[in-house]
Amino acid sequence: MSKGKQISYSRALSELEKIIGEIESEETDLDLLSEKVKRAAYLIKYCRTRLRSTEEEVKKALSEIGEETEAAGPSEEESNGY
Repeated sequence: MSKGKQISYSRALSELEKIIGEIESEETDLDLLSEKVKRAAYLIKYCRTRLRSTEEEVKKALSEIGEETEAAGPSEEESNGY
């Protein structure tokens, strides 16, 4: 899978877990170890970026909901003490 292609977060995480398992098993060919570590580093960076992006999107959406709720004023139930 090339670095230029967009992959899903879950697929990236799955690939990362597989690479980590291979490295931890100590069965990875020494000639491939460098490539696997580079790929793992890329996947970690990719996952962190996706997490940060998603966190910002969620914060923005929640902020917009809060602003809409404040602009609308209290609901009838809130006004009646329920």
